[in-house]
Parts: sequence; C-alpha cells; structure tokens
Amino acid sequence: MLLFKIIPYFLCTTIMPTKNLRIREKTIFDGVFSKYILKFLFSLWFKMAGWKLCKVTPEGAGITIAAPHTSNWDFVYALGAAILQDVKIYFSIKDSICRVPILGRWLMFLGAMPIDRSPTGSGQVDQIKQFIETQKGKRVFFLFTPEGTRGGVAKWKTGFYHVAQGCGLPIFLAKVDYLSKETGVFHIFKLTESKDDDIQAMQASYKSVYGKYPTKQFPPYQGRMPKIGDKEAAIIRALYTINSIKGVATKMEISAKAKMGEISSNMFDFLIEKGLVEQGFLDRSEITYRLTLAGKGCYLHLYSKGNSFALPNG
Repeated sequence: MLLFKIIPYFLCTTIMPTKNLRIREKTIFDGVFSKYILKFLFSLWFKMAGWKLCKVTPEGAGITIAAPHTSNWDFVYALGAAILQDVKIYFSIKDSICRVPILGRWLMFLGAMPIDRSPTGSGQVDQIKQFIETQKGKRVFFLFTPEGTRGGVAKWKTGFYHVAQGCGLPIFLAKVDYLSKETGVFHIFKLTESKDDDIQAMQASYKSVYGKYPTKQFPPYQGRMPKIGDKEAAIIRALYTINSIKGVATKMEISAKAKMGEISSNMFDFLIEKGLVEQGFLDRSEITYRLTLAGKGCYLHLYSKGNSFALPNG
C-alpha cells in the first residue's frame, strides 16, 4: 500500500530534465476526438441549453482576452466556442509546471505554453513570435484572462497588451455572457498609440457582459447596452473612426463618414441620453461630438450585418 502512495507522489513532484520546452504544435484541438466527437457534443449541448456563438470569426493568429472570469465554467464555454469554430487555443503557464511528469505533458496537450520567465529564458513574446512563424494563416488564439483570477480584483493585468504589441498581433475580445447565453470573440481590436485609451475602451466593452457571478467581475457589470438602430450604429462607427484621429467631429463630418444624408438632431439627442455620445463646441460656435467610454464599448460590440452594423440581440 505504501508503494502505491509513493509512486503518484514521485510522478507529480519529480521535475523533468532542464531542457528547453517548446510550444506543442499538435494538441487536443488537432485530433479526431476534438474535430468530430467534441464538436458534436458541444454542438448538441449548446443547442439544448440555448447557447450561441458570437458572429465575429477572426482569421489567423491573435492575442485573445476572455472576460469576465468568475467561474471555472468560463473555460468550458470558451473551449466549446473554440472547438465549434475550428480554433486552436494556447494559454501561458510557468515552464516549471510543464516539467512535472504526466501533469506537464497533459497540460501541454491541452495547449499550455511553457514560459521561462528567468533572466536566461527567451520570454513570452519571443516564444510566441517564433511559434507564429510556423503557424501563419492558421486560426490560433493565445488566451489570457486579464482579471488573472476568479475572485474579485480592482484592475486588469495588462501583460496581454505588451505581448500583442511585441508580436504585432491584434487583440481578440472574447466573452462568456451568461445572460444572453453567447460566447466567443465579439471584436478584433487593433492597437493604437495609446495603451491607456485602448485598455479603457476594452474595459468599457465588458461592462455590459454578464458573468457567472457578476458581483465578482471587473469592471463591474453596469447593465445591458441600449438597443440602437442601424443609423445610430453607423453614427457610432463613424465617430469612433474620427475620434481616434482628431478627438471630436462635427455633424457634417459624421454624416460624410457614415455616408448618410442629413442627420437629425434627434438621433444625437437619443445617443447623448443613452450615455453613448457627448456634445461639445468647436471654437465656441459649431457643435461637435465624441464618443463616451460607454460609446466606445458599444462600438466594440458592433458586428457586420450586410452593409450595415448592428448590436447582438439589438
């Protein structure tokens, strides 16, 4: 009996030789089990439980953040979305854990990226860069949870942003919304020159996502996004583009960018009332507009619908 207790302990505590560990190319996402059996099971489960996938389907590689993260079920729904959309997921983990026999091999089979954070290690950015060179054109998501834990936090960990910056990759914004029962990527975020503005915009988009335990999520849940029509969505999209260049926009500039005719003041009043747009003045004469943080968050949930843009469930 003693022998049976010692062997598992030995297997779980003995560290593998200190050779360089590499990200595994073949994972659970490549086998027949994932492509056929798990896909069938998740498809059946999602259909019976009323869950659906987000309408954005990114191509190629990207740094993916999943929020809010308040339950272990988040990973299950995210895994289901990845398998149903033929996406490979990788997640970073200390290389010392991946050196534990059996456990380490199993984690790497699931998509763990062994990261050597020692001074002599190649680092997360370099490892991902090298791996991407072998995966060009493939749908590979490098997954991060900015909250870092299922418990309550007061801020995001922003390591994912530096990895995206260093690798020259977009950030895929993913969610598991337990109110709308929707999971997957809802926006492909391209970095600007301002990290603070980017982080604030991304966080604003998650304020309308309902986690499993909303009291634990950060940023705090603030309710569903207001329902808007195609024209209002076009205004928000135009404002987001113009604001990123010059900060504010006049009604004429918005009309031209949105390819709309005369825009009624009622539309702007409606967007201002909903807290999505704020009004200012240019040279104390002409009225100007810009998106609020809530408006930027709303923009990140817009998806293509024919020649227009709309909100999910809107």
